Amino acid sequence: MAGRIPQAFIDDLLDRTDIVDVIGERLELRRAGSNHKARCPFHDEKTPSFSVNQERQFYYCFGCNAGGNAIGFVMAYDRIDFVAALEYLAHRAGLEIPRETDAAPAARRNEPLLALLERAQTWYRAQLNEHPAAAQATSYLKQRGVAAEIAREFGIGFAPPGWDNLLRFLDAGNNAPTDGADNTIALLVEAGLAVARESGDGHYDRFRHRIMFPIRDVRGRTLGFGGRVLGDDQPKYLNSPETPVFHKGRELYGLYEARTHLRGGAPLLVVEGYMDVVALAQFGIRNAVATLGTAVTDEHIAKLFRHTSDLVFCFDGDAAGRRAASRALDISLPALGDGRAVRFMFLPDGEDPDTLVRRIGSGGFSQLIASAQPLSEFLFATAASELDLALPDDRARFCQRAAPMIHRLPPGVLRQLLLGELATRAGIPASTLEQLTAPRPGAAGPRTVDLPEHRKTPGAVTEPAAPAPRETPSRPGRNYKTPLVQHLLALFLHHPQLCTELANALEPLRGEAIPDLELVFKVHALLQKNPGYTFNHVLSYWHGMHGQEQRNLLARIAANELLLAPETAAGDHLAEARGIIARLQELAERDKPAAARLRGLLDRDALSAEDRARIRALILELSARTPNDPIINEAKQRVTIAL
Repeated sequence: MAGRIPQAFIDDLLDRTDIVDVIGERLELRRAGSNHKARCPFHDEKTPSFSVNQERQFYYCFGCNAGGNAIGFVMAYDRIDFVAALEYLAHRAGLEIPRETDAAPAARRNEPLLALLERAQTWYRAQLNEHPAAAQATSYLKQRGVAAEIAREFGIGFAPPGWDNLLRFLDAGNNAPTDGADNTIALLVEAGLAVARESGDGHYDRFRHRIMFPIRDVRGRTLGFGGRVLGDDQPKYLNSPETPVFHKGRELYGLYEARTHLRGGAPLLVVEGYMDVVALAQFGIRNAVATLGTAVTDEHIAKLFRHTSDLVFCFDGDAAGRRAASRALDISLPALGDGRAVRFMFLPDGEDPDTLVRRIGSGGFSQLIASAQPLSEFLFATAASELDLALPDDRARFCQRAAPMIHRLPPGVLRQLLLGELATRAGIPASTLEQLTAPRPGAAGPRTVDLPEHRKTPGAVTEPAAPAPRETPSRPGRNYKTPLVQHLLALFLHHPQLCTELANALEPLRGEAIPDLELVFKVHALLQKNPGYTFNHVLSYWHGMHGQEQRNLLARIAANELLLAPETAAGDHLAEARGIIARLQELAERDKPAAARLRGLLDRDALSAEDRARIRALILELSARTPNDPIINEAKQRVTIAL
């Protein structure tokens, strides 16, 4: 009998799925600001009210309140159940769905590997501060201007010299999340942290005498490492090998750190090295990521566009840098739907981002990012390389080079504009150019994925609209009315790190009869346990574990941008959440009987001046109504003792 589909697999599947692509295969989406819009497929309408948010990976209809993530949309649109939707998305991503069984929990097959990598990461970080040989590493970081705060944020560590330091630390399973030395060694080899000796006699540490850069996924889990040598060994930079959890062509260094700083449509800057990312962060440029010693892949592009609609590739200005830029151009073209942009930034000779930002400062470097060459200009410059467009023969060759690249763009405004620009530069009518250069029938075009017939489940129904919100008092000074609890939920959903920062702040509210407060505690607990979760992951959890009503409510809360005050600065979200929790505590206390409020105060270990004043007021209130209540004498004694 098939077992339960692991939540870890569902999370990974969502990380590989772009909701705009999924919905775009079924609806005609049009760019509208930072979102995409269409006429809702779930109710009749003339004016589009169906919105798809690519950054947060969810959809919502402001007409009928249907909303959710990619899983929910496939369920509703294709009229299939949860498992069938997962099967379709997994098939689309080229994945097989694992199943948990009593005998072999397949979902947890990578958990020991991830736990071991995290343990190694913790050890490497400790060595940077504790090992006698780490002075060379800390000196190098100081020379490069890396502050301790930035080193901590990026988890930079140190692999000491010696053949088996990590092996000995994890020897016999004493410090490893596994049982037995043999199993630990096998996991270390599988994780790429240990290498078997050619003689077959034992193993040694892969990383030795290197500064260690952990490579983390968007959930903050350590998947592998990059090590920068401190001696004369080669190679200068050494990456983890391919493992069950680490794939160089899929991961990007610094994306976990950068994604928390992507606000207001900021671009993602793609550079080449670990130290480039770290040095730029040191100068306040927090939107840089790096490939891991490989060329840019289509999986890189897809992942980057889930976090921004504007990519800037940063390359050396020499011939090698231009060739790398041409490859990035080629791989980016199929992903450039309307509203997405790719630009190219070329560095002066002899400079890299690290050295350049130190020379011109963050302001100058930011100006270079802002003035990066648009894709269209780079495309035409590449096609015209070494050609004289005054000559008809060279103009023909120019068209032969440029047109196939333009036709690799998805159908839309950008493709038509570039074809028109190509026609102008070539000096021929646009209609003639398009006729001569259009791909012949049977040529590869934009990829589409049809739903297999056996996955369509007759009789499945579209999810009903979410219930209307219950109004509660709003905070003073706001120009909209919104329930306090739902506003707190919105803050948690859009800023999951708040759940870690407010780990215990909600406890005084536990058990209070406040509408939707139970949902706050559920979301809070989920995000504390999974600090790397996005709203997309939260919705998938609710698909598998909780009811439809709560899932619809979460989708509506996340969709309502009015729930997040536009005037609130990024750094004020923590204070705002604390303020809401304090206000909810006040409302809960106000609605309690006087005796219960008094008992709550008396149960505190220490009384503030404000507490004592409230106790006196409650004593007077109770004395007037129930003068013989025994709690009054206890309260009088407690106040006297406190005084």
